[in-house]
Amino acid sequence: MSNFSRQIRFSSSVIRGLQYRISRSFTTIEGHRPTIVHKQGLDILHDPWFNKGTAFSMTERDRLELRGLLPPNVMSNEQQIERFMADLKRLEVNARDGPSDTNSLAKWRILNRLHDRNETMYYKVLIAKIEEYAPIVYTPTVGLVCQKYSGLFRRPRGMYFSAADRGEMMSMVYNWPADQVDMIVVTDGSRILGLGDLGVQGIGISIGKLDLYVAAAGINPQRVLPIMIDVGTNNEALLKDPLYLGLQQHRLDGEEYIAVIDEFMEAVFTRWPHVIVQFEDFQSKWAFKLLQRYRNSYRMFNDDVQGTAGVAIAGLLGAVRAQGKPMIDFPKQKIVVAGAGSAGIGVLNAARKTMARMLGNNELAYESAGSQFWVVDAKGLVTEERADIDNDAKPFARKTKEIGRQGLREGASLAEVVREVKPDVLLGLSAVGGLFSKEVLEALRGSTSTRPAIFAMSNPTTNAECTPEEAFSILGDNIIFASGSPFTDVDLGNGHIGHCNQGNNMYLFPGIGLGTLLSGSRIVSDGMLQAAAECLAAYMTEEEVLKGIIYPSISSIRDITKQVAAAVIREAIEEDLIEGYREMDARELCKLNKDEMLCYVEDNMWNPDYPTLIYKKD
Repeated sequence: MSNFSRQIRFSSSVIRGLQYRISRSFTTIEGHRPTIVHKQGLDILHDPWFNKGTAFSMTERDRLELRGLLPPNVMSNEQQIERFMADLKRLEVNARDGPSDTNSLAKWRILNRLHDRNETMYYKVLIAKIEEYAPIVYTPTVGLVCQKYSGLFRRPRGMYFSAADRGEMMSMVYNWPADQVDMIVVTDGSRILGLGDLGVQGIGISIGKLDLYVAAAGINPQRVLPIMIDVGTNNEALLKDPLYLGLQQHRLDGEEYIAVIDEFMEAVFTRWPHVIVQFEDFQSKWAFKLLQRYRNSYRMFNDDVQGTAGVAIAGLLGAVRAQGKPMIDFPKQKIVVAGAGSAGIGVLNAARKTMARMLGNNELAYESAGSQFWVVDAKGLVTEERADIDNDAKPFARKTKEIGRQGLREGASLAEVVREVKPDVLLGLSAVGGLFSKEVLEALRGSTSTRPAIFAMSNPTTNAECTPEEAFSILGDNIIFASGSPFTDVDLGNGHIGHCNQGNNMYLFPGIGLGTLLSGSRIVSDGMLQAAAECLAAYMTEEEVLKGIIYPSISSIRDITKQVAAAVIREAIEEDLIEGYREMDARELCKLNKDEMLCYVEDNMWNPDYPTLIYKKD
């Protein structure tokens, strides 16, 4: 801060925030500094990181030897977007490659081509139309993209580490051109959304997630890296497909598998010690084990386990508010959970911890909170009688005497459990489309709640446990409905709307990543994740939640991410985890008030503005 600023003391936090902006913006605002480039002419036009297309000014065209390589008319950003959008509307119908190519996939292809030639314009379009295009670059369309990725592959994006690269990964990481990487999203392709093992084609989910990190969190696109770890596939169709791009061998398992992931983690953190790694769509068998293996040593988190849990917790707290009750009443909710995979168990653990914290955060509170959940998997109700119960699900197995009094038994069907428990919440994380059948939804009519909640959270859309139309038509308008993939609101007649809330992980993971980055926190703690969830839960107004709206509009994602990131940083400060970021050291970060913290976050969010390019010979 300047000497002038130090000499003046204002009590107003707004003025302190303004001082902060003036004194620091020249070093922290992303994307506003001139960029040195070591290329000219066609090389610039073929580089999506630096290409501006027709927006190059005349002085830049002279400086970068672009005269004659572009049409003479210099276009503004707005004109470029208008031109692209007109092309997109015209082409989205005509750009299909065949009768099986959906409209959404056609849009993905067009956006991907823009990404290939002009990265800044791509993100400018994505941010401006995030509500329309998030479902294209992310769920549900990204699932279709991953299924067809071997056929869609045109230009490499990201890095691929395979079982065949064992012993070479430490040198391989230096093949990536960026000296600084802030975010990595990595997958092994073993459980892509609810579509199963897609092998190397799962790279599409890493690319899609990082597009949202850029659009929602303002992570600089030159400092993100999508990664695929190819340890083989157990998908027989891919093993027999001559056009499949990955290793055509069965998946590694056991210690061999762990050795590959260990080598990968050591390699990326050796080259980029401050990077944050998000694990994505690893099968349940490994998701928890890898999370526990690395979370206290590296800056990493698993979005399926922890991100899904955070978004679900925010929705569950919102559902309590929608009943006209305070969030502190959450421990009284009876919750039936369909699905005991990594996402389901992650939500259960997080919900139990949240309840326990509200009840006093001691051993008795934790035990009491566990009695509020009934878990149903493919074999029915999970009880202590289950012979082959998974260790992660064991804490939620119901006691035999207890379920006997409720008229239930080991393996009871979902409809039976709902009928006898009369839950406040029916939470679906099963990846089984249509699991909430008419029988199950009719059983929920007996709920003791004044406003029962249905969370059909499985992705993509085809795997949703039920549709909002099915829920509202059977249960009427006095329910809360949320889903993992986007659905449209339901017109219930007489001016009534059945709101469909999308409990999308993108509400949280960009803010968790950005907050961790800007705090310099050594790890991603449970407290930081909890702070993110509670921030999202409190984002909605009382009027909105009473209407049944428990998640905000995707169009507000930049502001949501800013608020979540600030909450994550504040919690990291509370837990004494911070080390600072760039010029902001830990001591200065601790001094920021709430408004200044939001300014700090916003100033470090990249915006898709064309930088001034200055050529310098190597």
